[in-house]
Amino acid sequence: MTKPRYTPLVQTLPAAVPFVGPETQERARGAGFTARLGANESVFGPSPRVVAAIAGAAPDAWMYGDPEVHDLRAALATHHRIAPENIVVGEGIDGLLGYLVRLLIGPDDAVVTSDGAYPTFNYHVAGFGGVLHKVPYVGDREDPDTLIAKAIAVDAKLIYFANPDNPMGSWHDAATVQRMIDRLPDGCVLALDEAYADTAPEGTIPPLDLTHPRVIRFRTFSKAYGLAGMRVGYGLAAPDFITAFNKIRNHFGMGRVAQSAALAALADQDYLAETITKITAARDTIGRIARDNGLTPLPSATNFVTIDCGSEGAFARAVVASLVAQGIFVRMPFTAPQDRCIRVSCGTDADLDAFARALPKALADASR
Repeated sequence: MTKPRYTPLVQTLPAAVPFVGPETQERARGAGFTARLGANESVFGPSPRVVAAIAGAAPDAWMYGDPEVHDLRAALATHHRIAPENIVVGEGIDGLLGYLVRLLIGPDDAVVTSDGAYPTFNYHVAGFGGVLHKVPYVGDREDPDTLIAKAIAVDAKLIYFANPDNPMGSWHDAATVQRMIDRLPDGCVLALDEAYADTAPEGTIPPLDLTHPRVIRFRTFSKAYGLAGMRVGYGLAAPDFITAFNKIRNHFGMGRVAQSAALAALADQDYLAETITKITAARDTIGRIARDNGLTPLPSATNFVTIDCGSEGAFARAVVASLVAQGIFVRMPFTAPQDRCIRVSCGTDADLDAFARALPKALADASR
């Protein structure tokens, strides 16, 4: 009996995903986590108004969601003071990155990113046969100048740049990002991942000038809005660029309940402000716990703190392994020298108390 005729590209790819989910780890451990501090979700959850909207939409879940996502796009347009034609909504930033790569990248097309940056983007590029050209971080930050220089050198069709950055939590100011946009080479698109825009300091995010034909900016409801489980993200770009997405996106990819949840979240800016206050306090607590244990917390503009463990990657991996064994789910950067660190998402007081209790043992275990 014959097998499916997979494409030559698919036959070369590993059957893997960029991250091992906490649920997979819980099944392997045979126990749940005490503190879920590894996926940069918002443990503070959605607002009560969002929960009510989800409940209200549930009886209509038998219907497909509006394929044009009209109401949410209109609300986002009002919120950002732009036109609905500047907005595409999709299944989180991850889904939108997949559509972006599908739009632009074919076999052997050059793509530039930072070595150690968000691996899901790399996963999409590999899936369409693109060639990744990576540049190093500089001072634990992605380096706009090096990214632009590499894009010019390899005639890249696409650059990926996150500001603020995951996994390091670092950031550049708006003027630096704008200079990068101004220097973008002809024929090259900049994917500007702004997933953590809501938690960034004032002056981090450039104004929304959506006239550039080759810049797309991504935002999400998965972080500060507390809707990671709903998978709602959106892209902001020039109208012609958005029209291109409409040619290939999954028009029924956004469920009715998810659209209702995002609408309610966007409308409750007071709750968002309260959540950001909690995130700020949690970042301070994580920093204190790190310093109490002789470690160095790195400055963060996100909903997590990256902690320098002061040694090589093997030591940090041992720290993560011990924390996981103790029921504390955390992650770490994959690439040296940033893999000397662990990354801890903001959590409740109870979550961070559990992390504080487990960290000394993890450091002792890693030192053996």
